[in-house]
Amino acid sequence: MSEQVSVERVRVGAEAELPEGSQTEVMVNGVSVVVVRYEGQFYALRNNCTHKDYPLLGGEVSQGRITCQKHGAKFELSTGKAKTLPAVKPVRIYRTLVEDGEVYVLPL
Repeated sequence: MSEQVSVERVRVGAEAELPEGSQTEVMVNGVSVVVVRYEGQFYALRNNCTHKDYPLLGGEVSQGRITCQKHGAKFELSTGKAKTLPAVKPVRIYRTLVEDGEVYVLPL
């Protein structure tokens, strides 16, 4: 029998209500997190560009990256790594989980 460790997870919503390309903001331990559905996968990143304090929510998503609307910095959805200037520091990423048709975010 394996013991389940209790990790605080945050419900994003029903998978069916989060279509391809959707972006949803949730709070994880007081931190704003943007959850993006891209190519059928869910990605969760801290909703804050590391270049200037500006939310990533609403930024264009393409080629596996989200673009900050303010200065155009791009961050890789899967790793949080900054891929274009002016950002150089990565964005914190979170784990996503789909269980019984519900999408959750957990701290890594």
